[in-house]
Amino acid sequence: MKQQLEAMLEALTPEIYERLVVAVETGKWPDGVALTQQQRDNSLQLVMMWQARHNDAPQHMTIGKDGEMVTKSKRQLKEEFGIEPDVTRINLH
Repeated sequence: MKQQLEAMLEALTPEIYERLVVAVETGKWPDGVALTQQQRDNSLQLVMMWQARHNDAPQHMTIGKDGEMVTKSKRQLKEEFGIEPDVTRINLH
């Protein structure tokens, strides 16, 4: 089983990976056919395993190369997107 999984991961191109990501996120294949629960579970596992090997610049809620899920704070996400913090100053005197 492990050898089959390794072979699948080796054959997984970035294009196929992207298709799997979209399928997992939307619950549909590119042709509009809905994924079964088993297909969704298996696709999600493949996506996470691929990310653990190839994700050099992990985004929020993805798997980094260390195998850990990357979570970012609201502040970090705002900085990444270039959103300036809203600051309201009120002079009370």
